[in-house]
Amino acid sequence: MAQWLRQPLGLYLLAVNLAAFMLMGADKRRARRGAWRISEKALFLPAALGGAFGGVLGMRVFHHKTRHWYFRLGFPLLLFVQLLGLGWLALR
Repeated sequence: MAQWLRQPLGLYLLAVNLAAFMLMGADKRRARRGAWRISEKALFLPAALGGAFGGVLGMRVFHHKTRHWYFRLGFPLLLFVQLLGLGWLALR
């Protein structure tokens, strides 16, 4: 991978993973309070855009969305694909 691309890509991945993690925490907080919830599409979006690690971590830390099969399987699958992509980029 080109040297000039590493820092912006790293910052992007940090931001999108942090966003996914924080969204999982915010939605869990809202669920406990009975407040207006964050849509499942909005929870999946940052995970699909590179933040699957943050989404998986948020699921585990906040014990949120662990009963839904599409989160239990979808987030780890997205993480696997994203790690493959990063590995491919690193080897290029």
